[in-house]
Amino acid sequence: MNLYALLQRRMDAGKPIRVTVIGAGKFGSMFLAQVPHTRGLEVAAIADLSPDRARKACEAVGWSSEQIAATTFTDDASAAVGRDDVEVVVEATGNPAAGIRHARAAIAAGKHIVMVNVEADVLAGPLLAQEAAQAGVVYSLAYGDQPALICEMVDWARAVGMEVVAAGKGTKYLPAYHASTPDTVWGHYGITAEDAAAGGMNPQMFNSFMDGTKSGIEMAAVANATGLGVPSAGLAFPACGVDDLPLILRPRQEGGALETPGQVEVISSVERDGRPVFRDLRWGVYVVFEAPGPYTARCFREYGLVTDPSGTRAAMYKPYHLIGLELGVSVLSAALRGEATGAPTGFRGDVVATAKRDLAAGEELDGEGGFCVWGKLMPAEESLAIGGLPIGLAHGIKLIRPVQAGQPVTWADVDINEADETYRTRRTMEAAFAPKAQAAQ
Repeated sequence: MNLYALLQRRMDAGKPIRVTVIGAGKFGSMFLAQVPHTRGLEVAAIADLSPDRARKACEAVGWSSEQIAATTFTDDASAAVGRDDVEVVVEATGNPAAGIRHARAAIAAGKHIVMVNVEADVLAGPLLAQEAAQAGVVYSLAYGDQPALICEMVDWARAVGMEVVAAGKGTKYLPAYHASTPDTVWGHYGITAEDAAAGGMNPQMFNSFMDGTKSGIEMAAVANATGLGVPSAGLAFPACGVDDLPLILRPRQEGGALETPGQVEVISSVERDGRPVFRDLRWGVYVVFEAPGPYTARCFREYGLVTDPSGTRAAMYKPYHLIGLELGVSVLSAALRGEATGAPTGFRGDVVATAKRDLAAGEELDGEGGFCVWGKLMPAEESLAIGGLPIGLAHGIKLIRPVQAGQPVTWADVDINEADETYRTRRTMEAAFAPKAQAAQ
């Protein structure tokens, strides 16, 4: 990699890369912590619903008073995006509607957009990436977050001539977690509600990781960016440690957990009986790949790779991800190379709101990580066939008919405002990137 060298040349030429950050939450704060230590990278403006909170976040991560004084803090994202001195926009709000709106504003202003907001990416990312390409700017997944790291590993495997068998991440999973709510989440994490509150931890946000929604969203993003397949029944979450990656993540007909080779999957750090998995990958990412021939397989043995019984499949993994601390890679890649660290190329995976319990007509859905629904990964073609309601739109809308526990919520089940801009954007994306239409092209 030579990003840092390229950045120093820019700085030496008196042209630092200047950035607008939208959203100064945890991810944004982690990025902001690194900016003062990256010569040639500057934040011109930070847009947040609470500018004072954003300013305090900068103080908390170690910014000097001079750096804070030189930065614009505002609640006007449009103004921050449109600044003439800004080259890259980082969207880190986590709100799908806001993310789509901000991405389009950045594209219209001729700025590269780094989409930390994977919820927005899964809702309409293929369309946004297409619009960015037409405008001559970069639309990128966020390096440091697991989807972009997985995309990098998939790209590495393919670039060296390996067939990708599976790719994904680790998490803590048990089937019962799909019914988890903000009231039960801390017990699954093994902490008290009091300790969580003292740490400023948002129960609904953390529950979206626990109930399987975030895993579905992230794997949809990977499938849409890499072309890997999506299991027809959703993620299986097999229990698996790093030493067993090529053994577990092989086709079912050979005793593995994969429906088909070449798909995304998330592995669990706990066995189904709750015992911890040996050498788990809870915080990391992986790729399983296959040797193209016997000589390559022989090299696997010679260089100590752990393989499946055939000797032809091996794995690479990264045990941790540093989320916002690594985000500078995406910013620099967009500005200096004109390259994304992962971006959707099609609509292959979708995440559909699925009832956590029996839901009654008249109830209002409370979105990702809430009390009503969790987000289940499914092939986009199936989602379109059943009229599945995307998890990114399952907030603040009422059911007009009941939905049984475990069943997907559909467009026909809800009273949705068809004039809503986010809804219309999603429908436009569906029409433009329907899997059958892509296959015919």
